[in-house]
Amino acid sequence: MLHVEDLVVRYGSAVALDGVSLQVEAGEMVALVGPNGAGKSTMVNTIAGLLKPSAGSVRLEGRVALVPEGRQMFPDMTVEDNLKLGGWSIRNRDLAEVLDLLPDLGSLRRRKAGRLSGGQQQMVAVGRALMARPDLLVIDELSLGLAPLVVDELADHLRLLNRERGTAVLLVEQEVGLAFDVCTRACVLDAGRVVASGTSSELAGTEVVRRAYFGDLPRPEDLNTEDMNTEDMEEVIR
Repeated sequence: MLHVEDLVVRYGSAVALDGVSLQVEAGEMVALVGPNGAGKSTMVNTIAGLLKPSAGSVRLEGRVALVPEGRQMFPDMTVEDNLKLGGWSIRNRDLAEVLDLLPDLGSLRRRKAGRLSGGQQQMVAVGRALMARPDLLVIDELSLGLAPLVVDELADHLRLLNRERGTAVLLVEQEVGLAFDVCTRACVLDAGRVVASGTSSELAGTEVVRRAYFGDLPRPEDLNTEDMNTEDMEEVIR
């Protein structure tokens, strides 16, 4: 489905991805997590063919569709027209399958996309990608700027899509709790390198994940706050 091997991507002399390998097999749900600046968006753009790697390879099998970061709607077009654009490559203009999976879009189809809430726009972005009838759905930052209840609803739709349609999912996400909850397997990216991979249950709460997000900051339970003055406390918080 998706096979990334020893991928190296550079911006000039700066190395954004350094020997990254990642696989998503048919029907899998895999998370790629990491803090800001880890290289997640570079990975997405390379998979999409927008960036050319300096070394390594990206091999795709089947049809792939992308839900981009920030949703990237056409705000002056209706929801229906935004959805139909997603099916352009395969000449699919039939909304029935997408509206069956995302029924809330039915009542929104005549509204301008720019007038929707963030959660509604994200649902349209997912639906637009599904119009291409992908074998693999790549989602860049599902939770960005959305309320937790909205994110939970979108996550349920992804699980349903995977369970009923067998669509594989690569969820590229900064919110590690969400990613581990949705996906059974995960890779942790930090400073352009994969620092851990395995099942989500194995990785959840591990020291390597904590260090990827918080570096060498001490854990709250390890702090002896009785011996710390106000300046020390403020430094830890920063």
